[in-house]
Amino acid sequence: MPERLHMVIKGRVQGVGFRYSAYRQAQSLGLVGWVRNRSDGTVEAEFEGTRGALDSMLDWAKEGPPLARVIGIDASRYEDLSGYSDIEIR
Repeated sequence: MPERLHMVIKGRVQGVGFRYSAYRQAQSLGLVGWVRNRSDGTVEAEFEGTRGALDSMLDWAKEGPPLARVIGIDASRYEDLSGYSDIEIR
């Protein structure tokens, strides 16, 4: 049963390819949703998919791409879906 995961990733996550890497990782896991930079220096993302795929995405986000330094993630899960049909970088 699909679920939704919303994350705000903190640390050195802008200017290091985090959004593009997250986009590619989400694609490889079959997730849909979006990822974007926020003005406070964090990266925000929301994905929908299976629990296993979302768990894998959350595990990946804890490290991110090689140049990133993740210091924390605020994550929330929801059973209701937004109905995304694709993945996008905003």
